[in-house]
Amino acid sequence: MTTNIDQPIVAFELVKTAANAPQTEDQPILEAVHENLARPEFLQGATYKIKPPIAEHALYITINDVVLNQNTEHEQRYPYEVFINSKNMDHFQWVVALTRVISAVFRKGGDVTFLVEELKAVFDPKGGYFIKGGFMPSLVAEIGYAIESHMQQIGLLKAPQLSAEKAALIADKKASLAEQGVNLSEGFPDSANWCNLCHNKAKVTLDGCDTCLNCGDSKCG
Repeated sequence: MTTNIDQPIVAFELVKTAANAPQTEDQPILEAVHENLARPEFLQGATYKIKPPIAEHALYITINDVVLNQNTEHEQRYPYEVFINSKNMDHFQWVVALTRVISAVFRKGGDVTFLVEELKAVFDPKGGYFIKGGFMPSLVAEIGYAIESHMQQIGLLKAPQLSAEKAALIADKKASLAEQGVNLSEGFPDSANWCNLCHNKAKVTLDGCDTCLNCGDSKCG
């Protein structure tokens, strides 16, 4: 069947469907997120609470996921939209704008993990703040860490793993501190300093060597 086109072609889109795409047992056609994907009636999600010391009220970050290739070995949760709620109205405009932009990027599809590093790299010109476990350069960065945690939970990102050498180094340093009677019930000594690499209050000095008990960074190599 021949179709005559009387108007100039100004745009086109190549659509691959199960009907016209070759399919083999080795390469099954998998669902993917794209901008034309209709929003499902039901989405799975999780809510993360952050309470920056610079804000009077906590922020609640809800990330909803679409489930792709459900009930198959290729099942994967993929972030589809994000909402941020708080009683604090000081940040209302930019928070709404940020959530809409992030949600739009999610619905565009593809590799969206780059958003995490972009958000974490935002520094507040007035200075960041300290939270339990480390330094936070900005409120936007803390939102980025929450999204990173969610992506790790659903398997879209892998949590960083210590090498065997660094894990052994940390274990050795903790054992030495325990022998000296240092309290490690909170994970790190109260006297620990801030690590410039992982931004955790976990750097200790033993035998003239600075070592981070969180990431394993050491001045002694």
